[in-house]
Amino acid sequence: MAAEAGAQTAGAAAPAAPAPAANDPRLAKLKDEALQMVQARSKQVQEIVDMLFSFQELGFQEWESQKYLTGILEKEGFKVERGVAGIPTAWTAKWSYGTGKPEISLGSDVDGIPQASNKPGVGYKDAMVSGGPGHGEGHNAGQALNIVASIVVKQLMQRDKINGTLLLWPGIAEEQMAGKAFLVRSGVFKNTDVTLFTHVGNDLGVSWGASGSSALISAEFRFKGSSAHAAGAPWRGQSALDAVMLMAQGWEYRREHLRLQQRSHYVIKDGGDQPNVVPSTASIWFYFREQDYPRTMELFETGQKVAQGAAMMTDTKLDTVMILGSGWSAHFSKPIAEAMHQNIQTVGMPAWDDKDQTLAKGIQRELGQPDFGLSSEVNKQLRGAETPQNWMGGGSDDIGDIAWNVPTVTLRFPSNIPSLPGHNWANAISMATPIAHKGALAGAKVQALTVLDILLTPKVVADAWDYFNNVQTKTVKYKPFIRPSDQPPIWLNADIMAKYKPQLQKFYYDPSKYKTYLEQLGIEYPTVRPIEAKPKGNN
Repeated sequence: MAAEAGAQTAGAAAPAAPAPAANDPRLAKLKDEALQMVQARSKQVQEIVDMLFSFQELGFQEWESQKYLTGILEKEGFKVERGVAGIPTAWTAKWSYGTGKPEISLGSDVDGIPQASNKPGVGYKDAMVSGGPGHGEGHNAGQALNIVASIVVKQLMQRDKINGTLLLWPGIAEEQMAGKAFLVRSGVFKNTDVTLFTHVGNDLGVSWGASGSSALISAEFRFKGSSAHAAGAPWRGQSALDAVMLMAQGWEYRREHLRLQQRSHYVIKDGGDQPNVVPSTASIWFYFREQDYPRTMELFETGQKVAQGAAMMTDTKLDTVMILGSGWSAHFSKPIAEAMHQNIQTVGMPAWDDKDQTLAKGIQRELGQPDFGLSSEVNKQLRGAETPQNWMGGGSDDIGDIAWNVPTVTLRFPSNIPSLPGHNWANAISMATPIAHKGALAGAKVQALTVLDILLTPKVVADAWDYFNNVQTKTVKYKPFIRPSDQPPIWLNADIMAKYKPQLQKFYYDPSKYKTYLEQLGIEYPTVRPIEAKPKGNN
């Protein structure tokens, strides 16, 4: 997901809602305790952030992350289910008290980016494993936030006999947009009252209403032809690769006549076996992105027509069109966002020190960007709009499928460095450093306070469902992009991880020996290129 996809399209600033704790001394006292308890677990936040960074796993291959995170939660008394929704690396962890209502689900993504390996705390390209995957988005930090917040709230619920259920889950294969729609279809959220999602960013914020993200269909088009000797009898073959290349070229001609807001891109995963054999099979993998369900479906249908034309031109067969993943453009809950925004004002941005700013400015200079460093202030105004404002397309996140089934918000927490390209080695640099640790800790505080608001203020939940039923879904009803026959593409990235995991294992974090991952790697924080002195002019 592009980092900006979690942010909302700017709209009118909403007037500040009264803080739920303002007239509830009990809630105010619990919030004060929660802030202290989360702060006391700062070491646990750091360890989880660093551990997941060290695994550097890609979508559908998050095995070490699953083992580690579910182990923590089982020790804390959560009931864990693995292999959820037909996804082997997916899991849920549930804990209930009393009536079990309300049920609050807390999710965050866990997968990495191919070829994004880089040493943390080093402000230039310096791969840990050359060509290897890495956390070039920052998905290693969000689970630390949710787990610590949930442990703290669970302790308060037990002590004070507070009814409710906490349901934790990971966003599997978010970069393939191939996890959350399957979780929805399998019924993971059938009893959920509110979902608190979280995504890494470079600010601490939340917004409501129509998101700035694109809806998406991820589809693979597989062609089947007939092999032949490529030199001896090429006329006897029908090249599936020719069909793939003609589909790609046909799409480029069609692109001129599509809406400016659309985004579409592709890679060729199978182009044949060897040059002297006419390829009998070949495939091309597309992402189709548009504003909403009908426009995205229209784009997908156009792609299928282009594929059929390519098959006709090459006398091959369009064998299979597989939907590998999908996601709706999200719409977020105004009442929940209002409660969370008040908590963001309470917590505020982390206090960055000179070392944090030095790293941020170093990589910004390295990439030719203005070196203004890290932001230090939260946005005082809560932004949002019921409909998209000046929408021009952008990244995607499959949290949209959940947000159209249950009142949902996304908390952005500040562990990224501003002005970086996204999905890139540079975005991994901060993600096992004090920047990531401080940002996740701040997010954990906001998350814990917001969970307490939902548990102890029934009006927040009632208002959230009123907004969901009478505003958000008044005219728009959810229907999934995925078809009943579509299954999670759990084979994705298996070959990449099989290649790199033996090398990555050498770098797994050992918190029993080292205070931080930086210490284990022997990295001086921060390591940046020196600023070159500008030559003085002639007098």
